[in-house]
Amino acid sequence: MITTNQLINTLWQKETKDLKERLLTILVKQSFKEGKFILASGKESNFYLDGKMTTLDAEGGAIISILFLRMLKENVSAVGGISVGADPLSSGVSQIGYLLGKKLTAFYVRKEPKKHGTSKWIEGPLKSDETVSILEDVVTTGGSSQKAVERVMEFGCKVGQILAVVDRNEGGRETFKKLGIDYNFLFDINEVIERYKIM
Repeated sequence: MITTNQLINTLWQKETKDLKERLLTILVKQSFKEGKFILASGKESNFYLDGKMTTLDAEGGAIISILFLRMLKENVSAVGGISVGADPLSSGVSQIGYLLGKKLTAFYVRKEPKKHGTSKWIEGPLKSDETVSILEDVVTTGGSSQKAVERVMEFGCKVGQILAVVDRNEGGRETFKKLGIDYNFLFDINEVIERYKIM
C-alpha cells in the first residue's frame, strides 16, 4: 500500500512546469464558465472562474498546495486569506507543508466579526508577531486580499507576500504594488482562456 507521504513526495518531486500543465487542465475543466456574470468587485464579465471548483478538487487542491509551498518566502510562518475562497488554500498548504516537514499555521479572515464568543475577525492559531502569506484563488481588483491584509496587520502580523492561483488582469497587481507587498500568481487569465479555446 502506498503511504500518504509517498504520494506527497512523488508530487513534490515533479517539475513545476508539469504540475502547472496538469493544474491548468483541471482549472479549465472544473472552473471556467462562459456567460454573463457579476464579479465580487461589482464588475460585469462574460466569463467566470469559479476557483473553488478547483481548490476543493482533491487533485487540484494538492497541486496548488505544492506549487504555493514552492513560492512561499522563507520567513513566512502562516498562510490564510478571506473566507471562504482562501479556506481550502490555507488548509491545504498548511497540511501538505506539515507532511513535507514545514510547519505553517493556517488562518481564515472573516468577512465580518464573529457575532458571539470572542467576536474575532481571524480564525486559527495565528500569533501576532508572525509573517504571513495571503492566499487567493482568483484576483480581480485585489479588494478581498486588501481586506485580509488590513485585518492581519491590525492583528499585529506582517504580510510578506500575496499568492493567487489566477490573476484576471483587472487591477490586482496595481493594488498590491501600492500596498508595497510582493505578489505572484500561477496563471494569467489569458493562459486560462487560451487553454479553454484549445480544449
